[in-house]
Amino acid sequence: MSLYFLCFMLFCVGLYCLVRKRNIIKIVIGLGIIEYSLNLFFILLGYRTQGRAPILISEQELINTVDPLPQAMVLTTIVVGLAVMVTVVSLALRVYEKYGTFDITKIRRLKG
Repeated sequence: MSLYFLCFMLFCVGLYCLVRKRNIIKIVIGLGIIEYSLNLFFILLGYRTQGRAPILISEQELINTVDPLPQAMVLTTIVVGLAVMVTVVSLALRVYEKYGTFDITKIRRLKG
């Protein structure tokens, strides 16, 4: 249960960065922290104590196996998250080239 709480705290740290920070780079880092906390949560859902790898050898060995579905979902979200992160970082660089700052409040004041 404490692992779920630590995962929730990691999510809250990322959400804090996403909501309260004004620097685009810090917002991107907060987005990455949220992504990693959700991946950790999915892995924790499929974990079993003393679990075995889900490889079918005989019917009696399927009793205490780890669920492979969350692991496959996390592999997919890592790839998609990397593509989203690259897109967000490239947008942040384009904003910096245009406005000369990463601060959101200064970008909002500039109209053009």
